[in-house]
Amino acid sequence: MSAFVALAIFLVAFFFIATEKADKVKVVLIAAGLMAVLGLVPGAEVFFSEHEGIDWNVVFLLLGMMIIVGIIKQTGVFDYLAIWAAKRSRGRPYRLMVMLMAITAVASPFLDNVTTIMLVAPVTVMVCDRLRIPAQPYLIAEVLASNIGGAATLIGDPPNIIIGSRAGLTFNDFLVHMAPIVVVVFGAFVLLTWVLFRRSFHYDAEHAEAVMALDERRAITDPRLLVRCLVVLGAVIAGFALHAVAHVDPSIVALVGAGVMLLVSRANVHEVLREVEWSTLVFFMGLFVMVAGLVHTGVIAAIGTWALGTVGDDYFVAATALLFGSSVLGAFFDNIPYVATTAPIVEGLVAEIPDPGTGQALWWAFALGADFGGNGTAVAASANVVALGIAARSGHKISFWQFTRYGIVVTIMSTLMAWAYVWLRYFA
Repeated sequence: MSAFVALAIFLVAFFFIATEKADKVKVVLIAAGLMAVLGLVPGAEVFFSEHEGIDWNVVFLLLGMMIIVGIIKQTGVFDYLAIWAAKRSRGRPYRLMVMLMAITAVASPFLDNVTTIMLVAPVTVMVCDRLRIPAQPYLIAEVLASNIGGAATLIGDPPNIIIGSRAGLTFNDFLVHMAPIVVVVFGAFVLLTWVLFRRSFHYDAEHAEAVMALDERRAITDPRLLVRCLVVLGAVIAGFALHAVAHVDPSIVALVGAGVMLLVSRANVHEVLREVEWSTLVFFMGLFVMVAGLVHTGVIAAIGTWALGTVGDDYFVAATALLFGSSVLGAFFDNIPYVATTAPIVEGLVAEIPDPGTGQALWWAFALGADFGGNGTAVAASANVVALGIAARSGHKISFWQFTRYGIVVTIMSTLMAWAYVWLRYFA
């Protein structure tokens, strides 16, 4: 009976999160509270158990990176990069789009896609306004590029953080297994954008000259702070890469980096903490408690047993099901709660596979499907929602279907390419 109650609470909460009929933070807090009051989570252990409670590695990794990015933002380096890209493109719309996508795709694996969009999107709107061209195509292209690029590393996309923590995968593991296909998919996406947005590419020489008059150097408000921040950020990224050697969790690296960044920048702590997305962190914590209720009452174990019996010993079928299933479900629901819910099931499947390499292939198929599925609709990933909010506030509103009609095409392309990659690398 407790399993049915836990499942009912979770499904109702998931419905409100997916449809955005209520604030997602309020939903997860109410659902987590019900799980606790009804005894569906393992008591106080929910705060200490990694598999039946809050995964603090995920929470503190996000917190540390939010603080680091909040300080870097004060230097104006992202404004500099956007203006530089606009001038390098000489106001040519398609060239500008490619350069903005490239900046976004390169930054997302290291700063996470949500943070990158929050920093790059406002500047994109400013440049498009100067060129008198619609900002919507550029914002949509940036979000799609960000979700693709963020798939390359452990910290680039929130689902990867959850998968890495659950599967014991390191920063280097993601670079070795995810980055190659991400580079290929991004290259194909750059070519695809010429077809998808070709009607939006209108060049105006007069307005292009106005952009060429901008001085990107003025965007750097504090050069000395920028140098110090880049040194610390480089050390943090190196710490992520050496995670397997040093045996220090990425969450600790991020927190230490945040502390050092605060020291070298001499920033006002209270002002920096206001930049932290506390609602996102609370959402994660409530979500983990909801999932803990499913694990503790045996719902996850039952689903895993059923899934194992369905795929049998054909692990390529299992990988295919995970890849396409995650892409489809991730496209219509926020991929963060989807991954948090499904990760324990994948863990159960992998535990039954004798060959560790084959088992790891299932994790990569799962991650690729969830990450690329985040491009499917306007509500499939947090970066999408953030970009639509920025667009609306700046007078360049993007509707659900305006985003989705491009996102679905990109998701289909990237998922098919990922499927071929999984087959060739792990099963051929």
